Amino acid sequence: MLEALFFYLFSGVMLASGLMVVVSRNPVYSVLFLILAFFNAAGMFVLIGAEFLAMLLVVVYVGAVAVLFLFVVMMLDINFAEMRAGFQKYLPLGLVVGGILVFELVTAMYGDAFSNASLPMASEIANTTQLGGVLYTKYAFLFQIAGLILLVAMIGAISLTMRKRVGVRRQSIAAQNSRRREEVMEIVKIPSGKEKRKDDGVNINVDAK
Repeated sequence: MLEALFFYLFSGVMLASGLMVVVSRNPVYSVLFLILAFFNAAGMFVLIGAEFLAMLLVVVYVGAVAVLFLFVVMMLDINFAEMRAGFQKYLPLGLVVGGILVFELVTAMYGDAFSNASLPMASEIANTTQLGGVLYTKYAFLFQIAGLILLVAMIGAISLTMRKRVGVRRQSIAAQNSRRREEVMEIVKIPSGKEKRKDDGVNINVDAK
């Protein structure tokens, strides 16, 4: 009874959040509702015993992708009037696509698409342990290749953004540490007030490179 209550709670909030993602006029609010939908989807994964997928959904999608979307949307100068004008233009196409998706969901739920499918047997081993065992034994080579591809992509992105620009002054730590005291400082003896001076001017030359 309690599981059914949480299921209807999570599913209702997730459907309402998904609807607000589409109909909200402010993109910032859309991203916030998307984050709320991800959290409720993670709760539904916990109910079916898939805690690894729930953690993955929260850490990857909420902690990285959705927050990145939020910062990008907040930094962009978006013309909301133009966005609302385009909504009326693509409304018929959106209704057609939405109708097709609803038909597919109803067919999958109430049809015989899963009549011959066998349900997985319950096991005492946690699904995280089972996924780790399969990932690091049967698919270990493919897992290493995927990590290598992501490493190359990260290095390429850093190399593209760290290019040197002409006319931009940069700090060189090695050049600063290699300087001697005589190159950057000059000590000048200043006469005291009791001594007689021909002029009142005192020149102090300090090179603060």
